Amino acid sequence: MTTLEPPAAIPGHPARPPATKRDRRSWTGWGFIGPFAAVFAFVFLAPIAYSIHLSLFRSKLIGGTSFVGLDNYQQALHDSQFWDSLGRVSLFLLIQVPIMLGIALLVALALDSGRLYGRDFFRISIFLPYAVPAVVATLMWGFMYGTRFGLVSDINDALGVSLPNPLGPNLILASIGNIVTWEFVGYNMLIFYSALRVIPASLYEAAQIDGAGQIRVITAIKLPAIRGALVIATIFSIIGTFQLFNEPSILQKLAPNSITTDYTPNYYTYSLSFSGQQHNYSATVAIVMGLITMVIAYVVQLRGMRKGV
Repeated sequence: MTTLEPPAAIPGHPARPPATKRDRRSWTGWGFIGPFAAVFAFVFLAPIAYSIHLSLFRSKLIGGTSFVGLDNYQQALHDSQFWDSLGRVSLFLLIQVPIMLGIALLVALALDSGRLYGRDFFRISIFLPYAVPAVVATLMWGFMYGTRFGLVSDINDALGVSLPNPLGPNLILASIGNIVTWEFVGYNMLIFYSALRVIPASLYEAAQIDGAGQIRVITAIKLPAIRGALVIATIFSIIGTFQLFNEPSILQKLAPNSITTDYTPNYYTYSLSFSGQQHNYSATVAIVMGLITMVIAYVVQLRGMRKGV
């Protein structure tokens, strides 16, 4: 009876490591990514899965909780309150975000030019509002907006005039936009300024040799070089706009006639869950809003990173 011997190693090729060593390496890799994977699954995947589960059920006073499939999603698609709130934040997005990013870009270009006196102090001053918590910033601006107290009231009394009410129904969205712009100009400025600082100096030297002016340097070198930063800041701003909650929820106490409980999609979701006890439908609206945000952000990313645009 003959016995089979393991094949000899092929000359010039390393011998295959034993299975135990390969297994040990694979477990070592999982040891590195395991903690992150566990935290990611616990704080991100699990809440999404639970929200999807909730959205497929409906609680009734009589009959308890029952499976309804996609009925909640059909209700959301025909919910005028949801679409009104989505239209409101979409208008906010189209007006406020370009203004905020434009100001941040101008400030970053001014800082990068090296011609701004007191550059370090100016940079810190612009960024400082971002360090103020959103709740504190909204309360501060809300009391300044008040016509019966605060700055607007003092101006009216001192000058004997009647300024438009910033907390009125016609101006409340612009007032929220002013607060958000004040908060996040410095944050976006830092993104743009950091991207500008890593542009190779050789590009500026070549432009100087060619006799290019400052405007030409900005349009031909700086803006194309920071396209990635512009896209990232835009995506962050889109996500932040669709998640607008802190400012309207706090100002609602100061302007109850201007801000309703369905003023923004997130505020509407919060009101459905905690005031209306409609947890299942609240989860549905949140998922629909998340999908809309994801699609728009993805389209902006594809459009922004496309070459030649």
